[in-house]
Amino acid sequence: MTFQQLLFVGFAALVLSGAVSVVLLRNPLYGAFALITSFVGLSALYVLMGAQFIGAAQIVVYAGAIMMLFVFVIMLLNVRADEERPPRHRFLVWLALPLGLAFTVQVWFAVWGMTGERAPSGEAGTVERVGKNLMTRYLLPFELTSVLILLAVVGALHLAKREKE
Repeated sequence: MTFQQLLFVGFAALVLSGAVSVVLLRNPLYGAFALITSFVGLSALYVLMGAQFIGAAQIVVYAGAIMMLFVFVIMLLNVRADEERPPRHRFLVWLALPLGLAFTVQVWFAVWGMTGERAPSGEAGTVERVGKNLMTRYLLPFELTSVLILLAVVGALHLAKREKE
């Protein structure tokens, strides 16, 4: 096993353990931190596969901005793990087990049935490729998205100014 394969297995284990922790942890704040851990591991996997820009964007957008928003909302709502929760339905657990097994079998056959002929080139997630696609092929959606974000910022400033008065 090469060093790169060892890193891949380690980061994949980090992603899976973070994702399982999100589901199993009862404290929402700990679950958010576990999701951040999973996102960081996923960005490391992107970097290992040669998509440095996608890995950096994963950190900035998801582990940075979105997860901090989740943490602020959790802290603002003051959600506690020891609050009274409705009783769980036991039949859902017994329904989830065969469905999960069927899903696992399908993924197993899908992975082992791939030939590997359609693997993307090593430069698919590089900054140069993303920039070229944004400025040529996806220029109109890129510009429309920037106008939409500009309108959202102007609207937020207008609402904030009106509340001050």
